Amino acid sequence: MLQDGNPAELFEAKGEELWKKPRGPKNASLEKCDLGKGPGVVKGAFVELPRHFKDTNKVQDLESRLITCMQTLQGIDPKEIIKGQWGRGERANTTALATWIAAQSKGMAFNLPQSHAQERTMYEVGKRLFFQRGGPHDFACASCHGEEGKRIRLQDLPLLTKAPGDGVGFAAWPAYRVSNGQMWSMQHRLNDCYRQQRFPEPDFASDVTVALGVYLGVNAKGDKSAVPTIKDDPLSRLRRLPPRGQRLWPGQARSTAFWRGLLRGHRYWLKAQRISERNMSS
Repeated sequence: MLQDGNPAELFEAKGEELWKKPRGPKNASLEKCDLGKGPGVVKGAFVELPRHFKDTNKVQDLESRLITCMQTLQGIDPKEIIKGQWGRGERANTTALATWIAAQSKGMAFNLPQSHAQERTMYEVGKRLFFQRGGPHDFACASCHGEEGKRIRLQDLPLLTKAPGDGVGFAAWPAYRVSNGQMWSMQHRLNDCYRQQRFPEPDFASDVTVALGVYLGVNAKGDKSAVPTIKDDPLSRLRRLPPRGQRLWPGQARSTAFWRGLLRGHRYWLKAQRISERNMSS
């Protein structure tokens, strides 16, 4: 139900505007940006990224490739994005652009290329990073996403080492996070995973996140992109909540009360949206 009113559509619209609008010191648009399918071609590009690019001689994901295009075509300083903050300034613009571009490949199957030596190397690096344990909790990506049937509280944790689980994970970002009202790209998702493991967060568009993207993307081969999606959907969460009257531990009780309250809030939001639509059509 919430997917029909996904706020990600607002970010998608902003991304399309940013793609076509002349900006930056060079007052140019991004319509000549080559995402791997030729200058200006966006359809089908997302499901083949990360990939190797000849002009940079690097394997790049969508966000890092956008940084290259924004720098070369528009003259925007990469530091504004790399050193920026989530949800603000040019980093927020990059997320909106990634949302719109990814949406143009919705329903298309992932098929990341592995023909170049650097692409194969990045896959192996990403695999090592996925299983590398460390930090104060001795965690790895595989601690949460290396087995079937795992969950944290009410959150199911997909297996990300093969399809279809990796299609549920990798193929679902960028996504709108209901819990904090933000649009998250795959870069943001990976950074937050490192934060939760108590690792130092990698730099935006770093080789670490690109390598992990290659590993996850290759593992998702054949799965269809679903972006932009919505995460923390309270309706799906509510279906997994304990029945009313059941005795709960304090932590369970707080989590249950939170999601039931969030569901009520979204019901009011959907109702207000329908009323607004009726008023506009009358």
